Amino acid sequence: MVKTTVKIKDFSAYYGDNKAISNVTLDIYENKVTAIIGPSGCGKSTLLRCLNRMNDFIDDFRVEGEIQINNQGLEDLDPVELRKRFGMVFQKPNPFPKSIYDNVAWAPKIHGIKNKKKLDEVVESSLKKAALWDEVKDRLKDNALGLSGGQQQRLCIARALAIEPEIILLDEPCSALDPISTAKIEDLIKELKKDYTIIIVTHNMQQAARVSDYTAFLLLGELIEYSDTDALFETPKNKKTEDYITGRFG
Repeated sequence: MVKTTVKIKDFSAYYGDNKAISNVTLDIYENKVTAIIGPSGCGKSTLLRCLNRMNDFIDDFRVEGEIQINNQGLEDLDPVELRKRFGMVFQKPNPFPKSIYDNVAWAPKIHGIKNKKKLDEVVESSLKKAALWDEVKDRLKDNALGLSGGQQQRLCIARALAIEPEIILLDEPCSALDPISTAKIEDLIKELKKDYTIIIVTHNMQQAARVSDYTAFLLLGELIEYSDTDALFETPKNKKTEDYITGRFG
């Protein structure tokens, strides 16, 4: 039996009068990769950022409906505690202008870990999980901005893992990367799902097909279709889904 980690029910989101998400209902399953696909401006990133309430920082943003994480409503959770449960990685690698070590240790320090030995363990463990340790273990004091783009993105993944999240949110994590770096991130996603639930927003349908177990197709803020990835790509039930994945629009 697959366990539901995140439950989205009759959920809508607005920027002022503009409805960006319209009555979406969706279950996200534990230790699975769920891809959210759709053309630019369809609401993919907005929906992702609703999960860790990053949109709370935007004036005149409001939501209706419900999102639960393990049967707890997001509105009932302290935002700081909530963001500890969701690790977020953005489109462009955004390491801090600090050492590689300090990038990974930053969040654990904020959350109260002061012991150097414990921090060392967290940094090493997170970099290993992000498949970066062997490449940087001898240069942890070097500035993270000296890493390649692909390494920087894996460092950002390590930084997200350092807070021991339950769920990893990836917002177009490979769109700024070359094919070799993209392949490394995709291999990493498949490895990480053993321990985490992963949600990835991607404009790359081939990537969604390669890495995800389930795929949701959004169009103009509406959920058009959601199913097992193979089924959605091979036998879509909705004509709009078929038109999108065959390249007729988008």
